[in-house]
Amino acid sequence: MEVSGRTIIITGGASGIGAALARQMAAAGAKVVVADLNGDAARALADGIGGLGLACDVTRESDIQATVRAAEDRFGPVDIFVSNAGFGVGEPDHAASAADEVWTRNWQVHVMAHVHAARAVLPAMIARGEGYLVNMASAAGLLNQIGDAAYSATKHAAVSFAESLFITHRDQGIRVSVICPQYVATPLIGLSEADVQEGGSLITPDQVASTVMEGIAEEQFLILPHPQVAQYTRLRAAEPEKWLAGMRALRAKALRDLGGIDMKNLHKLI
Repeated sequence: MEVSGRTIIITGGASGIGAALARQMAAAGAKVVVADLNGDAARALADGIGGLGLACDVTRESDIQATVRAAEDRFGPVDIFVSNAGFGVGEPDHAASAADEVWTRNWQVHVMAHVHAARAVLPAMIARGEGYLVNMASAAGLLNQIGDAAYSATKHAAVSFAESLFITHRDQGIRVSVICPQYVATPLIGLSEADVQEGGSLITPDQVASTVMEGIAEEQFLILPHPQVAQYTRLRAAEPEKWLAGMRALRAKALRDLGGIDMKNLHKLI
């Protein structure tokens, strides 16, 4: 699907990957709605690209519904919904040590936000026979994120839900993509584009956005900004014991060389 002339909502759109996507989609001729928990930042970005900026807490279904209504009032039917918002805080100790509140927020942001977005736009898309759901997951949803079991578990669920959307609705004209990057220089992990020059697997939000734009144009289900993730995923499926041993070794290396599990530095080991 080409984005030119399309009405697109991007949640978590005021910074990081969301902001890069908003700029690139607007430059390609899309009518972009930037929705973000930080409404002021969303409006500032939208003003610069001729879009609409809105405050939106994706953990509240009513906020997502209100965002869709505002988009329709301003630009017309929503053609593409990019459910991009995310967060991560890591775990203080063992794999089950994060508080229930952290597990719940991971579930709300990484899974239910996608569900609420689908509920808000799918009926009209199905009636028109066309629409596109683009859900941000993570390589952690195909593999695992060392040091954040709640993030990994909910990103796996996000990938599974995207598969369900594709299986159920592709024959009704609904396109679905799920994005699974590794490490990206965003505020989510406290890094900036200047850190990309340090090497490792870290890439910029603009690099991710460009890959997503290509994936949407080609209507790819699985969009991998880091191509090596496909190889890791094949190894995990074909030789799970070997893959698990490798992940254990990676964790041990992080503890030894980095002094702990620090999301700001793990990219240097991969």
